[in-house]
Amino acid sequence: MTLLKHLARAVAALALGTGLAAAPALGQDVVRIGYTGPLSGGAALYGKNCVSGMQMAADEINAKGGLDVAGKRYKVEIVTLDDRYLPSEAAINAKRLVQEYKTPVVFTPHSGGAFALQAFNEDMNFLLAAYTSVPQMTERGNKLTLRIPPSFAGYIEPFSAYEMKRFGKKVALAGGDHDYAKTWREIFVPAWQKLGGTVVAENPMSYNRDTDFYSGVSKVLAAKPDVLFIGGASEPTGLVAKQARELGFQGGFIVMDQAKLDEMGKAIGGVDQLEGAIGVLPLTSDDRDTSVAFVKRYHQTHADDPGSEAALNYNALYIVTGAMRAAGSVTDPAAIRAKVGDAITALPPENNPQRFTGVDDKGAFSSDLYVAVVEQGRIRPLRLSEITQ
Repeated sequence: MTLLKHLARAVAALALGTGLAAAPALGQDVVRIGYTGPLSGGAALYGKNCVSGMQMAADEINAKGGLDVAGKRYKVEIVTLDDRYLPSEAAINAKRLVQEYKTPVVFTPHSGGAFALQAFNEDMNFLLAAYTSVPQMTERGNKLTLRIPPSFAGYIEPFSAYEMKRFGKKVALAGGDHDYAKTWREIFVPAWQKLGGTVVAENPMSYNRDTDFYSGVSKVLAAKPDVLFIGGASEPTGLVAKQARELGFQGGFIVMDQAKLDEMGKAIGGVDQLEGAIGVLPLTSDDRDTSVAFVKRYHQTHADDPGSEAALNYNALYIVTGAMRAAGSVTDPAAIRAKVGDAITALPPENNPQRFTGVDDKGAFSSDLYVAVVEQGRIRPLRLSEITQ
């Protein structure tokens, strides 16, 4: 074996041992996309699902020869850093991603982190791809922000109307205590009350740290609610619902869009314990062609089912890289942002499983919205418009 081969193997072994990506082949152009999000702790599955979609898109692009921008071919690399769902850590990670890895785009899947990054992303000149449905994310005038999921504000009235009609008008709030849950609460409570409902109890809990919610759930159930408002990462949200059932709760659940009904069901032994719940539509329950095809491709490299986090971040990475192609630049965030709409229009159906239709001037993506309810132990998809008819 030649000295050069020995040296190459030693470098590769060192990279693996230190947890760093091996250097690209000599002369190969690379564009790195940053990610800061939870990869450990209670929201680890949520964060890893986001990364799995991004990585799937990058792998597909690279398998086709890379990203063609202004006559150059680029390998797409995803650089991930764990922020443990902490906004302060997200800010530190983002600065490191931009300064050390030269990432023109940073993805983050939590509103606290995204708001923290908005404090400096324009000054540091990087595009923020925020995987959060908080409507304020794109209402602050930040010119380098994209909001990937639709605003959760559009879910609240239909979710409330469904639960009131089926179970009653008394709700107890037992959601998470993280920033995203607090923002949901601020919009949910007045909307519930406007429809004639009352809030009979409130006890936010630490979904990302706790593993036993009996005490907190018991406290709100003492007020005899018809409906529980719950939500955080899928696994702890499922546990909250399960423990509510074990304590005798027979009502319905309004589930924040961060949690996914199918993942909740897997965590607690079946969706039958979620009877009467309403939330966002799990990807595996979506029978539309593009979703079915995406799930099939995902299963070729993953043993588990993809959640909407995987599909939405897959979609978003294709949009961002398509905007780079349209802009003729992998380094100019403003130019990339300006071409996002063109990238969505040009996106092939197979790379658009969430059916994005456009982006507004504030950076919010738009799409065809479906939601899901659990009825007779099964997840049933519904258009939002069907619920209020």
